[in-house]
Amino acid sequence: MNIDKKIVWEGNYIRTVILNYKDASGKDRKWEAVERVNCNGIVVIIPVTRQGEFLMIRQFRPVLNNFVIEFPAGLNDKDESLVEAARRELVEETGYTTDDFVFLADGPISSGMSTEILTLFLARDAVPAPSRLMQRYSPDETESIEIIKTPVSKVYEKIEDFRKRGDLIDLKIYGFVEIAKKKIQDSESI
Repeated sequence: MNIDKKIVWEGNYIRTVILNYKDASGKDRKWEAVERVNCNGIVVIIPVTRQGEFLMIRQFRPVLNNFVIEFPAGLNDKDESLVEAARRELVEETGYTTDDFVFLADGPISSGMSTEILTLFLARDAVPAPSRLMQRYSPDETESIEIIKTPVSKVYEKIEDFRKRGDLIDLKIYGFVEIAKKKIQDSESI
């Protein structure tokens, strides 16, 4: 399908576009969408410590004017590989690191609105990052993040506790937990 794109507005991190195309019946259509600027993908990291704990984050999201429970994530906006972007974001947002990143899945986040493609990694055997990594990947000063450790077996209880407190839960977290648990289970049965 041939799509003509017109940029309507562009900021530092996103742009809005109008997509013009012909549908299956040949009728001209317009669609509004959002794209990232200077970004080569988005990574989400599911860290699991050597003690069998998920590391989630509680982050204030100005767009929602609320805290959101989610896994560490970020933009690949520094010409890195996706794994290197995952390592950087893991250190920046949790203070943990690992050498064991496992690709889990990738795909669109909101296919009706955004061109963003998210890549999901399991970060096995996560440990506190050494000071040299903490200095190299210092936390983003605009982010307000609290780290949440919870045993893999109690993750849903912990999420529900935060929901009851009034925090929002990133709905993707439920699917991400299941993908990670399956990968962990599969690797333990080898």
